[in-house]
Amino acid sequence: MAPRLDLLPLAGFAGLMIGAAIVDLRRRIIPNAIAMAACLLWPLDLAITRATALTTAFESAAGAGLVLAAGAVLFARGALGGGDVKLLAAASLWSGAAALPALLLLTALLGGVVALAALIPLVLARSEGGQSSESPHSGAALATPIPYGVAIAGAALIVTISLHFG
Repeated sequence: MAPRLDLLPLAGFAGLMIGAAIVDLRRRIIPNAIAMAACLLWPLDLAITRATALTTAFESAAGAGLVLAAGAVLFARGALGGGDVKLLAAASLWSGAAALPALLLLTALLGGVVALAALIPLVLARSEGGQSSESPHSGAALATPIPYGVAIAGAALIVTISLHFG
């Protein structure tokens, strides 16, 4: 069986998303190089696998631009980290305009799961030892950074892989 060279950009994108999730879990930061590499792989994927019409590529880029602009507003208000915004914009390129709503909805759903998972240790600490200095109702608990890159990467992988194989 011949190797499927058309899957190389997708494999690279998947590796970048997994790397972003791991780094975000460990350090609560997503390096700019990851989002940039995902953006640079996207035209290669278009050229090799999709033979997409130029208008569809422009629609994808416009959707990613809108996500970046909306994300910049959320970043300015402290609701999202800068790395999360850039990663979501890069993932938006790969999802395309047609699947962008699915990407955003799935990211929001997975983000809720990640946020709940981040609160579990705080709730357990409070139930085991009485009052914790970081109870779920304290300012410290609410200021705890959530590794939202995990949700973005998970949603991006689900949507993008389903587009390639669905």
